[in-house]
Amino acid sequence: MRILAPSLWALAASLALTACGLSPMYAGGTSAPTAQGIAAVDVPAIQGRGGWLVKNALDARLGVAGQTTPQYRLDVRLDDSLEALGVLNDDTISRERRILRARYQLVELATGAVLLDATAGSDAGIDVVSSEYATIAAEQKALENLALDVADRMATQVALTLRAHRPSQP
Repeated sequence: MRILAPSLWALAASLALTACGLSPMYAGGTSAPTAQGIAAVDVPAIQGRGGWLVKNALDARLGVAGQTTPQYRLDVRLDDSLEALGVLNDDTISRERRILRARYQLVELATGAVLLDATAGSDAGIDVVSSEYATIAAEQKALENLALDVADRMATQVALTLRAHRPSQP
């Protein structure tokens, strides 16, 4: 009886989810329309080190179904800033905040229509220590983590947009 109860709860939960209209975004694996759509997104080069990190992360997330002919272009502009947060009595900085913001547009290549115009961003706090090397390493690691986070947010929004978008008929 103890083994049967969790199974019944799992069955009831799965029936409740299907009844509410939820459906998996990537049902069908790499042959799913959403997966094929995101695999057809071209990401041009993005300026700066943060841009290189974001582009690589986007390429990894959007290319899940393999290489296809691009049908969409994702234009991205980044704003990467580092600001002092904690200032000590002797005017030295004890804490910094790294902010990475992206403004991006998903453009359908066939029509030139902008399907998505959005922003994504993330920030991280960094302790400034006596070792300059350690501080620089922390700033770089923060940029790497922020680039992954921003790319995840962008890829999710692109997938949702492509799922809702019905391609125009040629």
